[in-house]
Amino acid sequence: MRSVVLLSALMMAPGMGQHAAAAAAPSVGTSSLDHILLWGRNMDQITATMAVKLGFQVRPGRDPGGVADRYIRMSDRSYLELESITRPNPDMDPGMQADQAVLHGAPGSRTFGLRSPALDQVRLLMQQRGLRPTVVFSASLTDPDGGGPSSPPRWRLFSFEHPPLSSQMFFIDYAAGNAAPTQVADEQMAYEHPNSAQELSALWLLSSDADADRKQFERMGYSGATRVRIPQISARGFAVPIGRKCIYVLQPDGPGIAADSLRKGGAQILGVSIGVADLARAKRSVERGYEKALTDYNGLLGESFLAPTQDDLGLLIEFHALASPK
Repeated sequence: MRSVVLLSALMMAPGMGQHAAAAAAPSVGTSSLDHILLWGRNMDQITATMAVKLGFQVRPGRDPGGVADRYIRMSDRSYLELESITRPNPDMDPGMQADQAVLHGAPGSRTFGLRSPALDQVRLLMQQRGLRPTVVFSASLTDPDGGGPSSPPRWRLFSFEHPPLSSQMFFIDYAAGNAAPTQVADEQMAYEHPNSAQELSALWLLSSDADADRKQFERMGYSGATRVRIPQISARGFAVPIGRKCIYVLQPDGPGIAADSLRKGGAQILGVSIGVADLARAKRSVERGYEKALTDYNGLLGESFLAPTQDDLGLLIEFHALASPK
């Protein structure tokens, strides 16, 4: 909260001009894509799809109250969190309940998180813009994701009392930990995927009104959206910059995958873009997993291909070639 106290002091200090106050005003700053929550029919099914059909390394998670989780972690610290219900009447937080109120046990994704190192400052901005953020929630001090006691809490996050977008979202940040050598080694191995995946590059948010989502992102402080079209799924909308990555807010553009998905499942995270170091290797992994030939295309992020994952995951995965470092 020190940034909030400093902001208040600067704004109330005598002799401070408008330029100084503007410089101290809260902003979304260096936010980045953190992760999505992706539900499977069951954990074995979603794990097999990710590992066997798509070539990801899936890392263990927990099952503390009837909702199991596992992880696909990228080298830039973004990730996919896999979830499934393992028993009747599971213990679910409000976000899980909201997802399952729509999914009813089917696969798919309705929630994503943005990471911000200035969580309290971003929350203040959301309050000032009338977006009604929740209180800040923290990880348990006694068992953060199975890692044992931890102080400060491993993560802190806030969501919204009423979702500002067509899909659920939250802001999160993580404490710098003092990891044991074995944990460091485990973490490094988690980033090594047979399909050469490196990052979660983009999210595809589908609704009936892409411009409404664009305006809400702008209200949150994310400006500079540009018009885009994704002919592979017959969708159009806007690319909203989130740091060096982006979120595509989309709506159907005639008959096709987007229109069918919206009709069947309502507003949703329709897809994600995954950056890979070796596109040919990733493509061969998916072609072998799905036993079908796939076609490359020049997408919004360059040379890409679309994996046929919607029946398995309720979500499309686009793989794209990362630019070679100069």
